[in-house]
Amino acid sequence: MGGVQLVGAGIHKFGRTDGVSGLEMGVTAVRSALVDAGVDWKDIQFVYGGSADCGAVDSILPILGYTGIPTINVANGCATGGSSLVSAVAAINSGEYELGIVLGFDKHARGAFNAKPEAFGLPHWYGQAGFMLTTQFFAMKIKRYMWEYGIDEESLARVAEKSFVNGALAGHAWRRTPVGLEEIMSSPMVSDPLRKYMFCSPSEGAVALVVASEKYVKEKGLSGPRVKGVSIKSRLKGSFEVFSPSMPFDRDVSPTVLAAQDVFEKTSVSPRDINIAQLQDTESGAEVMHMAENGFCEDGEQAAMLKNGDTGLGGKLPINTDGGCIACGEPIAASGLRQVYENYTQLKGRAGKRQVEGVRLAYSHVYGAPGVSAVSILEK
Repeated sequence: MGGVQLVGAGIHKFGRTDGVSGLEMGVTAVRSALVDAGVDWKDIQFVYGGSADCGAVDSILPILGYTGIPTINVANGCATGGSSLVSAVAAINSGEYELGIVLGFDKHARGAFNAKPEAFGLPHWYGQAGFMLTTQFFAMKIKRYMWEYGIDEESLARVAEKSFVNGALAGHAWRRTPVGLEEIMSSPMVSDPLRKYMFCSPSEGAVALVVASEKYVKEKGLSGPRVKGVSIKSRLKGSFEVFSPSMPFDRDVSPTVLAAQDVFEKTSVSPRDINIAQLQDTESGAEVMHMAENGFCEDGEQAAMLKNGDTGLGGKLPINTDGGCIACGEPIAASGLRQVYENYTQLKGRAGKRQVEGVRLAYSHVYGAPGVSAVSILEK
């Protein structure tokens, strides 16, 4: 089979947009992506995507037009967007389709997510005891990681500081004001060691991507970065993930490690070859741990990298160049696709003041409960 290219992308600004429904955001993103690609809605052969709070993806049909195409709903927590992209790439590589859309849109209520224990195979008392509170889980996980590998609290603050600097340069970001290191470190503690400015927030937004076979791209004169590789993996028995009821004595690697190793092996690309990376940053600690889990450093090296500015826009490996979840917030189904949108924007040279020069290979990683990870590599 031939390859797959990303030929168009559209986004509805993340954050809060009063008076606009999540569905309307999704339609806006689709229309923008179609214009960017230079194709019509009637040409689209399928839609993969999802929305946690705003209905099924085929709710766009009454607005965009009934064409009889399959619309496939994907629900995989925070990894919904990455899972949708993996599915769409597989559909085109199978030879069944040549042109499709990957879509994610959401509009979450203010406040923390309120996951139900039963949905993850856990007893009701698990939630009553407060163990479903993700701020607490993430704090406990990074606290142990800091103890094991010598990561200090300043490193967590540096992640957030970088996120707000980058978000200020991204028109689609929610948080557009830089926040200094001292202010972050003196902000209220939420769950030790994570402070107020170190977390992302549930938000609103939408992203649509147009994917096409390389054969279709050549026939129609389209253009866009190649989807060099994708992978998705779920947790192993001994991995310690969101909503794990306990930490196993015999630890195993996370699904992120599995997905990263798989995509690097399939593409013959090394982590050292990647020019920019968008990593899941539900909070600062997640970005720190995911730097190592995706193969971009060894455990414990993050503190020096952050202090040296290696992950900033002018660094050796810019990470979360649009501010990530911390600056953009997290509309669940759209968040992973925002990462790919940002990589597409960078590869097309459209990122403005946050543009990283010489980008050829761009990496994205999304992670969702109860332990699933999807990654992708785009190539210019």
